[in-house]
Amino acid sequence: MTPSPDAHRRTTTALLREALNAQPGDDITLDTLLVPLRTRAFGVLLLVLAIPNFIPVPIGIGGVMGVLVIVLGFQMLIGLDHPLVPARLRRKTMRRARVEAFLDRSAKVMHWLERWCKPRLTGITMRPWSSLSGLALMILGLLLSLPIPFTNYPFGVILLAFAFALIERDGMLLVGFWVLSIVLLVLSLMFSHALVHEMQHMLQLF
Repeated sequence: MTPSPDAHRRTTTALLREALNAQPGDDITLDTLLVPLRTRAFGVLLLVLAIPNFIPVPIGIGGVMGVLVIVLGFQMLIGLDHPLVPARLRRKTMRRARVEAFLDRSAKVMHWLERWCKPRLTGITMRPWSSLSGLALMILGLLLSLPIPFTNYPFGVILLAFAFALIERDGMLLVGFWVLSIVLLVLSLMFSHALVHEMQHMLQLF
């Protein structure tokens, strides 16, 4: 019996652990994760940017992460083959034990995403279609950077799933994110318009 293509597919978790195991030492850098996964570096970097949305962080971190997501999306929009990361960030070290602990704690969630994400419509993950993914990321990054309460977690989930779609080359899921980003942008504009109208109405009462 011929094995299915999924039987030979190297999952996101496996790729990340291989990248870690390929580098000795207790400290690793962002380059440790990006260089071995050069062809999937956009997805890996987006995965790194999504993580702070799930842990206790200072207020305003959503704005910082949002700007970084916008920059990442812009690089995809203009057709770069891999993300350009400042040397200072590439050399920033992380404790190997902490990265491995994160992979262990998030194993169930990652395995669940890996079951849903698989290579489909892979041509959509490449240029020129990848520019649309970049535009969608810029929209999501913009919405994440806005000071809207209680949105970090839901946007974090969206970015995490987006990252898996990029890494696993799931074009069908990426199309869904293109549509979702437009829907969220329209809803945000409608909410902003309604909020401004309500504030103007309240001011007229005084």
